Amino acid sequence: MQAHVCTFLWICSLALMVSCGVKERHPDKQIFYYNESAGISSLDPAFANNLENIWWVSQLYNGLVQMDTALHIQPSIAKSWEISEDGLRYTFHLRSDVCFHPHELLSPQRVVTARDFVYSFERIMDGSIASPGLWIFDKLDQENPYEATDDSTLVIHLARPFPPFLGMLAMPYCYVVPHEVVTHYGDDFRSHPVGTGPFRFNFWMEDVNLALLKHDDYFERDDSGEPLPYLDAVSVSFVPDKSTQFLDFLKGKYDMMSGVYKEYRNELLTDEGELAEAYRDRIYIQRQPFLKTDYLGILMEDAPIGLQDKRVRQAMDLALDKAQMVRYIKSNTAIPATFGFVPPACFLEPVDDSLAQTHDLESAKKLLIEAGYPDGEGLEEITLSTTSDYVELCEYIQHQLGRIGLKVEVDVLPTSMHRTAVSAGEIPFFRKSWIADYSDPENFLALFYSENAAPKGANYTRFNDAGFDSLFVSSLKEIDPVIRDSLYREMNLKIRSEVPVIPLFYDMVMRFVRKDVTGLRSNAMNHLDLRYVRKKK
Repeated sequence: MQAHVCTFLWICSLALMVSCGVKERHPDKQIFYYNESAGISSLDPAFANNLENIWWVSQLYNGLVQMDTALHIQPSIAKSWEISEDGLRYTFHLRSDVCFHPHELLSPQRVVTARDFVYSFERIMDGSIASPGLWIFDKLDQENPYEATDDSTLVIHLARPFPPFLGMLAMPYCYVVPHEVVTHYGDDFRSHPVGTGPFRFNFWMEDVNLALLKHDDYFERDDSGEPLPYLDAVSVSFVPDKSTQFLDFLKGKYDMMSGVYKEYRNELLTDEGELAEAYRDRIYIQRQPFLKTDYLGILMEDAPIGLQDKRVRQAMDLALDKAQMVRYIKSNTAIPATFGFVPPACFLEPVDDSLAQTHDLESAKKLLIEAGYPDGEGLEEITLSTTSDYVELCEYIQHQLGRIGLKVEVDVLPTSMHRTAVSAGEIPFFRKSWIADYSDPENFLALFYSENAAPKGANYTRFNDAGFDSLFVSSLKEIDPVIRDSLYREMNLKIRSEVPVIPLFYDMVMRFVRKDVTGLRSNAMNHLDLRYVRKKK
């Protein structure tokens, strides 16, 4: 009884501590502090459709598989699996030592079974909760999508082969949830989450603070056999002002700050993108490629006069000095997109540097002459649509294209209006970005498959090429990863040649971390992994 009282008092005092942000109150405890300026809308994995939700949902839940730092698929609740030769049947063998977090609605040490995954998938697949992750389950055989053959065996049936499917199962939409708790809370499960993850839910005061506590019975261990996670708790605040966030980070209130924003970019970084000298004694930068491409899109069906000629589009691509763009607009916190639309980090093997397409102003001018538009003569003024966050970038593009005689007007639209119009396929020339949903080139290349044409799909340029479509369909049927990767590379080069889009840069994961924090892991999907984090005392 005394032990239970002590535990209760510790949880109560911890709740007070993390909500107030006072670190000194329990110097013997390791607590990770972070500010999520964009806020979160749900802790239900069925609604983890943005990075803010995904980060914190991922601390609370697990799925069958997970991605490591190199984007390789690793076991999670599934300890092993087999895929049939025809690629239609996936058989997963589950661990028997994974329990849901303690909860009054659950029996003690409630073990996860294959039937829990059936329930979790069915909850999304039946459409009753309108989860944005429903599209994942479109790949399944609708007559017989999945079955729990026993407590530890789950079988998933696909309607047709889809090699990226295994990686898709690492997405939060596929995390397992307990039916007892979900049924009890209904829509309010969003704020009463119960999962299997390294941290368990303590409290969430919306727009104020989120507190998570270490899950003492978490099933994963490090290489030396020590239980994970190392941290005792996580405290997340929701201060929306990025300038205030930056100042609080410098004061030591937060352990990490993610992303580079104009409010503090010039103060924190040098022109070369390195950490300013004044902060190197207390902060370090964690950076790596991010599966995100910023690009210019051209609506192929209704392109302005001249842009219907691919030589003009090729000239536009060559005219942009992307290295200079990254240096001056992004402070070297991105990678020039010289290898096509798909980020090189997506492919199985490193991309050959000889395939890079570099800035070449003279070749751009020659292409315009070949197309019958010397120095841009005869071309109509082009309107480039963007949002307020990217005006500086688009004005840079305006200037660069002006050097080959192209007249560009920058049209700034409200974010929601721009997003809606691009998704509907209504804007002839636009700036946009694509962030991978899963770590397979197919996720990028699907944007050019004709059957995905907007507004039905994400082919916002309405690119339609029979040769590309044939390669795309072949890649979906190909089980051999090496052969499939070669098809992906061929499609990527075809898009670069036809130029329905002009890739600008591949973004980078950028995190500023206090030097007393170690073990913070990530990957090119910008996953937040707090399992191995320690804080020096």
